[in-house]
Parts: sequence; structure tokens; C-alpha cells
Amino acid sequence: MVGTLRTTPYKWVVRLGNAYVEIFRNVPLIVQMFLWFFVVPEFLPKALGDWIKQMPPPWSQYFPAVMCLGLFTSVRVAEQVKAGIQSLSRGQGMAGTALGLTLGQTYRFVLLPMAFRIVLPPLTSEFMNVIKNSSVALTIGLLELTGRARAMQEFSFKVFEAFAAATVIYLLTNLVVVFAMRALEKKVRVPGLISASPSAGGH
Repeated sequence: MVGTLRTTPYKWVVRLGNAYVEIFRNVPLIVQMFLWFFVVPEFLPKALGDWIKQMPPPWSQYFPAVMCLGLFTSVRVAEQVKAGIQSLSRGQGMAGTALGLTLGQTYRFVLLPMAFRIVLPPLTSEFMNVIKNSSVALTIGLLELTGRARAMQEFSFKVFEAFAAATVIYLLTNLVVVFAMRALEKKVRVPGLISASPSAGGH
């Protein structure tokens, strides 16, 4: 949504979208994780802030981690969606206008379906980054995969086995994402726009 709004002709909407992106893009992920966990509850109404802080583990760490990773990733996706829309020829938007479509309909039926296919490959990287960046949640006490590996090695003193298992799980999870996204790219590919494989480029 943010990436799409940043390509509209409404300057104030574009400025708001740019401000949103710059705020979350220029602050390190680990700092944002601390802000969501330690600072944000203090600025909420007292009853809500106290309720969040008193939630039993792992929920008190889980929700701030999800919000942090979601917003941090959203600005990266917004940049890719914006680039995908702007990579389309101006003629496509003009064709929608010539057909009598409103701006919203032009985006919905003309621009976004094509831009979606263009941004699928970089979105694959973002899905993988979310999985890998989840390890930062360890800093606020959330026992995600890396945290569990550390707890395992501290309990059993088997450092190699614990982190080897974590590495394999990360690898397998990301491979599932890669193959699923490749299948999706192949399914929605428009001949002549994006090639699913090098050999498909000439078709």
C-alpha cells in the first residue's frame, strides 16, 4: 500500500509515504526492536501499556518482535513496489485513462497486476530476510530459533550440534520459500515480460 501510494499524483500522500519509509529505513533493526519492546509501551495509555508489559512470555516479546519486523520489512517492500510500478511504461497508465478508468481502477486492473509480476523476485529475498532477521528478536528475550539453539548448547554443552541444527532449519525454511516463490513466478509469468528461466527469454 505504501509503495503504491508513493507513485500517485497526490504530492501530500507521496510526502507522507516518503516520511514513513525514511523513518523506518534509517533506524537499525536492533534499535527498532528495543524501541518496540522498551519504549512504545511507555507512550501508550497506562492501562494498555501495563497490559502489554504484564503479558506472560513469550507473548510480551512476540508481539513487539512481529510489529518491528513487519514495519521494518514494509519499507523495503514499499521501495520495491514503487520501483516496480515506475518501471512500467507511461503508456499503460495512459491507456487505462483512455478507457475511462478512474485512477484507482487503473492501478487495480492495469498497473498493479503487471508490477506484481515484476517485484516477485525481489520479494523472494524479503521473505528470506524476514526469516533471518527474526534472530534479532533474541535481544529482547524471545526464544526463536537462534535463541533455542543457544539454550540447547548451554544445557547440553553441544555447541556444534545445536547451531548445526539451527543452520539446517534456516536453510530448509528458506529453500521452501525459494521454491514456492519460483513456482508462483512461473504460474503468473506473462510471456515477453518476465522469463521464469534463461531459456524462456526468447519465447
